Amino acid sequence: MSYCVNCGVELEASLRECPLCHTPVINPRTIGQDTPPSPYPVKKGQVEVVKRKDLGILLSVVLSATSVTCLLLNLLAFNNSLWSLLVIGICICLFVFTFPAVYYSKTPVYISLLADGVAVAVYLYMIGYLTPSNRWFWQLGLPIVALITILMEIFTLLARKFPFTILSGALCLFIQIPLFCVALELLIRHMLLAPMYITWSAVVLTVCTIIDFALVTILVKKRLRNEVRRRLHF
Repeated sequence: MSYCVNCGVELEASLRECPLCHTPVINPRTIGQDTPPSPYPVKKGQVEVVKRKDLGILLSVVLSATSVTCLLLNLLAFNNSLWSLLVIGICICLFVFTFPAVYYSKTPVYISLLADGVAVAVYLYMIGYLTPSNRWFWQLGLPIVALITILMEIFTLLARKFPFTILSGALCLFIQIPLFCVALELLIRHMLLAPMYITWSAVVLTVCTIIDFALVTILVKKRLRNEVRRRLHF
């Protein structure tokens, strides 16, 4: 057994350098001889990749079993309310959200986003069904989900049809954020039967407008755009 000449650590015969201080290990008696085999495995173990079909089957079984068992438990034992609708709604949302990645990767992104919005709307309707009044769903919940879905569809369309960069994506995002905030405040005021004018969303609108003008200036001026990209490393 050999030892490191620098720190004195005991070394394996196959080591080329000290694992503690990284000093090269040279044994004059072994010069010109074959290197002894490594005491550690050379080949890395590989785990078999899970097939998408198998993952889809597992997810379907888990979601279906969760929905069915909660429904039976609701009907046979705890039947004071239809609380199982909330669990079933969550399972439906998870199935719809994971469908493009797990079940069918060729699903158009626009259809996938629309399906996500519909799934969330259905789940909110189930919550509204269990509440004394579902007025909040029709006047606030459903319009918000529809608005978010439309904004996401527009963002995806612009990103796919035009050259997409971090700066252009940020510009699109800071245009959509104030639109959403203004619409949200107006929807809340409409549901509460309050006067239709904006307050806090006006602050968001002002700040985002300033940022939008700055981003447009950067995008228009090539030298400024390149300088920003160089300094921010993108």
